[in-house]
Amino acid sequence: MSLSTLIMDEMKVAMRAKDTVALEALRAIKSEILLAQTATGSKEEITQADEIKILQKLVKMRKDSAEIYTTQNRSDLAEPELAQIAVIEKFLPAQLSEVEVETIVAKIIAETGASGIASMGKVMGLASAQIGGQAEGKTISAIVKKLLV
Repeated sequence: MSLSTLIMDEMKVAMRAKDTVALEALRAIKSEILLAQTATGSKEEITQADEIKILQKLVKMRKDSAEIYTTQNRSDLAEPELAQIAVIEKFLPAQLSEVEVETIVAKIIAETGASGIASMGKVMGLASAQIGGQAEGKTISAIVKKLLV
C-alpha cells in the first residue's frame, strides 16, 4: 500500500476522532507528497526513498520549530509541534540507535580503507546509501567525523 493511501486512511480516522493535531500533520504530509509528484510535471508516483526524505524533512522542520519555541519559553506552541512529530514518525522506518549507526560506519571505513577527514565525503555517501532513512544525516555525519579523526 502506498504512503498516499495510508495517509488518506489515517486522515479519515483523525477526522472521525476530531484529532486536529494529527489531521494537521497528515495534511502536511499529503501536501508535500502532492508537491513532489507535480514538481516533475507528471502525476507519477514518487519512490519510497523520496517519500522517506519528505517525511524526514517534515520531522526536522517540526523539531527545529519546537526547539525555537522551547528556548523562547513557548511550550504552548512547542507541544503541538512535538505531537505532530509523533504522528509523522509513525510512517518512517524504525530508526537505528547511534551504536548501530557507528557499527555500520566502522564497517564501511574498514571495507574502503578510508582514513582521515579527507575521506569523509566517500564514507558519508556510502553510509547514507546503506542506512537510508533509518538515521538522520546529522547523526551519521557526527559519527563519521568521530571515527575518521
